[in-house]
Amino acid sequence: MGKLENADTDRVSAPAKRWNGPSSMTANQFRRIALSLPEVEERSHMKHPDFRVGRKVFATLGYPDKCWGMVKLTPEQQRIFIHEHPETFKPVNGAWGLQGNTLVQLKAADAEVVQEALRLAWRERFSAGSGRGRLRR
Repeated sequence: MGKLENADTDRVSAPAKRWNGPSSMTANQFRRIALSLPEVEERSHMKHPDFRVGRKVFATLGYPDKCWGMVKLTPEQQRIFIHEHPETFKPVNGAWGLQGNTLVQLKAADAEVVQEALRLAWRERFSAGSGRGRLRR
């Protein structure tokens, strides 16, 4: 995943807590990883859980169904994740997908890879000024 570190993500220095779960993901594991990031809260949007920093959603669970999660990556980050893990990641249909919104097939997902995607999505929202506080560089 070294390519991702150079994909316009160096604005905030706050690594996520390391997740050492099994290779395949469950919705609860996805949730625990998302909630381990600073200042994240879980809410609900369109009848499925979402994860926010400030008021900005960076990930969801249960869309399009309970077997999937979604992370809001940059288009470049999305391209890299899809290229390196095509069985796990795919763009959301339509304009949302073109903007970097990326589906995560949980049963095919490796927890460490999803942790990295969640961390990157969180960083984008936090560094955009939506976090209540600021992390030091």
